[in-house]
Amino acid sequence: MQTLPLIFKDGHLFVNMEGNLWLFDTGAPTSFGNITNFTIATKSFTIGKAYLGLSSETLSEFVGVQCIGLLGADILRHFDHLFDCANEQVTISLDELKHSGQTVHLSEFMGIPIITVCISGIEYRMFFDTGAQISYFQDDALADFPACGSVTDFYPGVGRFQTDTHLVKVSLCSVDFTLRFGALPDLIGATLMMADTQGIIGNQIMANRVTGYFPRRNVLCL
Repeated sequence: MQTLPLIFKDGHLFVNMEGNLWLFDTGAPTSFGNITNFTIATKSFTIGKAYLGLSSETLSEFVGVQCIGLLGADILRHFDHLFDCANEQVTISLDELKHSGQTVHLSEFMGIPIITVCISGIEYRMFFDTGAQISYFQDDALADFPACGSVTDFYPGVGRFQTDTHLVKVSLCSVDFTLRFGALPDLIGATLMMADTQGIIGNQIMANRVTGYFPRRNVLCL
């Protein structure tokens, strides 16, 4: 078990390992970084320096924060994770961790977790992506919700893009949120359809709460 500093900065979630910031990204299948050999909670890993043309340098430019790399699903799936955003720390463990909150079942596609959310009484499957600063909803109904300005975001293999956003009320296993949603470029949206998903839930649901992410048990706890 290892407890690390957790940093929410400019809409993105980072962990600090030995003075280096890593983007914590459940929505990325593959990890990469300038440090290619390291150990988390006694388990050692070797990773590449880039993924889909994205390096630590370009990642730092896109997120606006200097970071050493990205921790993706290939590494995160080995552990239980307990995020305490209020106290700015995350506990990562090979042993099972406990959380007494609402249990949300996860499925997955290529290692990326998928949750079911309810919007206006309709259920939608969406990726749970801690690397996403906002959420995304690939449905024409998005335009019916209150406007909330535009956001510039990025996606590996696509680069930067801009989207208009809307405030949407979402229910996740009886836990209610009002989240900022945008629409993805057509190419990324088509990828979502391949996984039978209609959007992405970003890291906003983790703010001001303790969140358990237990991928080995296919469970998210709020």
